[in-house]
Amino acid sequence: MITIELTYLTWTTVFTALMWVPYILNTIIVRGLINAVGYSENPKPLAPWAARMKQAHSNAVENLVVFGLLVLMTEAAGANNEATALACAIYFYARVFHFATYALGISWVRTFAFAVGFMCQISLALQILM
Repeated sequence: MITIELTYLTWTTVFTALMWVPYILNTIIVRGLINAVGYSENPKPLAPWAARMKQAHSNAVENLVVFGLLVLMTEAAGANNEATALACAIYFYARVFHFATYALGISWVRTFAFAVGFMCQISLALQILM
């Protein structure tokens, strides 16, 4: 049986895997298809929202490594419970919110969403270690 934790890990992974689509479309629009897939010497800059979205994607990938390992360790240790299920659900929505607010350039809200996700990671770690 697939646990809630693994379900949210899957959704988080799929969401992270799709984050590149909007900013790549902007890259194609701004630079043209040939330059978008090639290595331009002086590439035209992306739209500000697309550049921020690309940074948010990098941040999501970096944090997916930590979140994914914590979820898998939770499963392996048999430490999953209501707290870990809730932490995984909140983490997913915090990452969606982080991505949206990063793309929109809402810095304080973006930082809050990041902090919520980080606290979810800490919560998972504590459940494993206790």
